[in-house]
Parts: sequence; C-alpha cells; structure tokens
Amino acid sequence: MSTAKARYLPFDPNPRAPSEAPPRNSCDCQFHISGHGYKKREGATYSSEGATFEAARRMHEKLGIDRGVIVQSTVYATDHTIVLDALRQLGPNYRAIGVIDDTLSDGDLDRLKAAGVCGIRFTFREQLNLVPSWDLFERSAARCKEIGWILKINAPWDGFNPELVARIRKLKDQTVEIDHMGRVRGLQDPNLPIVCDLLKEGNVWLMISNGHRYSTYPHFNEAVDVAKAFIEANPDRLVWGTDWPHPLHADFMPNDADLLELLYRYSDDPAIRKKILVDNPARLFGFPA
Repeated sequence: MSTAKARYLPFDPNPRAPSEAPPRNSCDCQFHISGHGYKKREGATYSSEGATFEAARRMHEKLGIDRGVIVQSTVYATDHTIVLDALRQLGPNYRAIGVIDDTLSDGDLDRLKAAGVCGIRFTFREQLNLVPSWDLFERSAARCKEIGWILKINAPWDGFNPELVARIRKLKDQTVEIDHMGRVRGLQDPNLPIVCDLLKEGNVWLMISNGHRYSTYPHFNEAVDVAKAFIEANPDRLVWGTDWPHPLHADFMPNDADLLELLYRYSDDPAIRKKILVDNPARLFGFPA
C-alpha cells in the first residue's frame, strides 16, 4: 500500500447497536465492498482492506438494517465481478449500483440488471480519479434511461457547478439520485437552495448521508439543520446510507451506529423516519413494499 493510501483511517470493525432500532425493512442505500483476489484498476486512489460483503452484512445485522445497496467502488470501476459475487450471496434484500463506460455492451448491462444492478453512478469528485467526460455522461445517461436504471451522481467536493446543475435539469424524464447531501455545508451554503430546488423537480432523489463529513465534529449541528431543510423541501425523495467502509476518512472514523443516530436527529417523527429508511428506498430501488 502506498503512503497516500495508508493515511486514510480503517473502518470501525465493531459496530454497536443504535440507541433505537430502525424500522423493519430499513435500507442502507450506499455501502461499498472490497475483497482479496479482485483486480483493482490502475489509478485507484484508495483501498478499504477487510470491507467484504460478509463484514457489511454483520454491520447491517448489528444496526438492524434488513436491506442494502452495494455501490460499485471506484477501485474496481467497470469490473463488476465483486458486486455480482456479493449479490449472489446476499440474496433478494440487496441491490447494486454499477459503473459503466463505452467498453460495456448492451448485453453486459442486461446481465448486470438480471443480477440485481439497478443503476449507475458517476463520480465528479476529482480525488477519486474517475471523473467522466460530458460526452460519456450524456451517452451513459441515455443508456440508463433505455434500460430503466437510476442515474446516481456523486458531486464535486465543493458542491454543484452550473454545468452539472444544467445537465441534471435536462434529465427530467429519468430518475436521478444525488449522493451525500449534495455536499451542502450549513444553511448559508449556496448549494442548499440549488439542491432543494432539484428535489422539487419530482424525478430527483437525495441521499442524506455523510452529514458528519460536512459539519463540525463532534456535534454535527450543521448537518441537522441542512437535513431538516431537505425534509421540508421534499420528504418523499430522501433516502439514507452509511457509505461504509467510509473511504478517504483522514480525521476521525465514526461507528456506524453514530450515523444512524445522526439520522434520527434529522426528524423525531416516526413517519418521516420510515419514509427515509423504508418506504422511499423500496420505491427507488424496487424492493417489496
């Protein structure tokens, strides 16, 4: 492992039970996996050792999470072998989001869909070294629409730029999911009204995850304020995920129960929590109601 990779913290291998159990059929809408024997792509910027699907399942069992969505790691890019192996083992309570480019044929996409892949992800975070060209983005969005898949977007570290917003607005007739609170950092962040407006479009969903990364340790009050604004904007288009094993954490590593309890602070209404954890993910990812 290189020095650059070694500076990132490992995930907490001992998740605790949360202070309050989540509703039955709660879903972790984003976690990543790794494993021995799977070829990493050239240019991968991190490696999460030990983050196997078995370790993820143990974490889910401890938290009381019944469903999950594997998001293909940028470490493996378009080689989905690890995801397909995991889906076979994890069973029908799990789905996956993949990564594609022009090297994958329509037949490849059909096989991924049959295995439980239900969308693709584009990451515009430069640090992950997999930012797509706009041409690739548009071609892949069209293929995504054709196959009925979710188009998932990991925004740049500093939030949305006008070009990205304009391209999302053009995708009115397909499902778009934005990751990680749109990287909004507090109520004064100019990205907040942008993301709230996108949520009101009707086809745009938002994963209110990683709030601890965009607010002040250890209270994370900024994330609570921002999440409440999103709930006010459109509670029917919000989902949540752990982002386990929390790649590129350099300052502190949360226990996954901490993240579920942070979500509980976003709303004390059981109906809202159930929407975010159960009902909305079921509609977005095709789980039984």
